[in-house]
Amino acid sequence: MVWTADDIPDLEGRTIAITGANSGIGLEATRELARNGATVIMACRATDRGDDAAQEIRDDVPDADLRVEHCDLADLDSVRAFADRLGDEKLDVLINNAGVMAVPRSETEDGFETQFGVNHLGHFALTGLVLDNLHLNDERESRIVTVSSGVHERGEIDFDDLQSEASYDPWNAYGQAKLANVLFAYELERRLLTAGANAKSIAVHPGYANTQLQFRGPEQRGSRLRKAATWLMNTALAQSAAEGALPTLYAATAPDAEGGAYYGPGGVMNMRGAPERQASSDRSYDIETARRLWDVSSELTGVAYDLPEPKAEATA
Repeated sequence: MVWTADDIPDLEGRTIAITGANSGIGLEATRELARNGATVIMACRATDRGDDAAQEIRDDVPDADLRVEHCDLADLDSVRAFADRLGDEKLDVLINNAGVMAVPRSETEDGFETQFGVNHLGHFALTGLVLDNLHLNDERESRIVTVSSGVHERGEIDFDDLQSEASYDPWNAYGQAKLANVLFAYELERRLLTAGANAKSIAVHPGYANTQLQFRGPEQRGSRLRKAATWLMNTALAQSAAEGALPTLYAATAPDAEGGAYYGPGGVMNMRGAPERQASSDRSYDIETARRLWDVSSELTGVAYDLPEPKAEATA
C-alpha cells in the first residue's frame, strides 16, 4: 500500500510542535497537519518568516490552527525560553525538524559547532525540556519524531573532536550531526520503553527533496557555481518538499508507525517515493555510542531527562 498525505487521520484535538516550520519539509508538514485538524506550534528561529509561512498556509487552509513561537536551536537560552512559554500545555507530538546542512564552520551562541549544535544538541535540549508536556503516562500516545538524513550513513561520532575544532569538513560534520539524530532517537526509544511510557521515538529521513536547505552552504560560501549546480540537481533529481515531508507525516500520525524505527522514501536509492520502514547505518545501532553520546549531550546542554537508563533488554 502506498501511503500519502490523504491517509493522515483526523487530528482534531491534537497539538503538535515542529521546529523549522517556516520552510521546506517543516512548512509542508505543518500544512498537512493543520489541514487534518491539528493545532500546530510553529517553532521558528525567525518569527517574521514564521508569520509569513503561517499566512501562506492559512491561504490554503483557512481554518488552520497555527501559533508561531520563537525558538532558535543555536541558542540554548532561546530553547529554554520556548519551553518555559509552553508552561503546562500538553503536546501530542514533537517533530525535531529544523537543521542546517554543509555550511562553513561557525559556532552557536553556546560555542558548539553549528551543525552539531543546531541539528543535534538543540533538539536534544528541546526534547528534554518539553518532556513533561508530552503524554508519557496518559492513555493517549505521544510521539517524538526526529528528522535525520541519508547522509547519516557517512557519519561517525568523533568524541575526541565533537565540535570539529581540530579539522572541519562540512559534509563530515553534517554526517556526524545526522548520525547523532538517529542515535538519539533510538536511545530515547529505549529509555521510554524502560520507563513504561506511552510514547514512541521515531527517526525519519526525507530522501532528496527540493528545499532551501541545500542552498545554505553555497550561499554562505558565496559560490555562484555551487549554487547553480545545486539548482540543476534539485530541478533534475529531487522530489518536492511536500513529497519529502511524507516520512515525517507518517511517523507523526500513522497508527501503525513503530517506535524505534527509521522511515524514509522507498523509491530509487531511497531518495524519493512513498515512506517505508528502512534500516539505518550499522553505526546508528551501536548502543554504547548512543549512551555515551546521550551523556555527553546532557553535560554539554545542561539538560537532564527524567527517564531511567535503559534496561539491558530494552531494544529499539
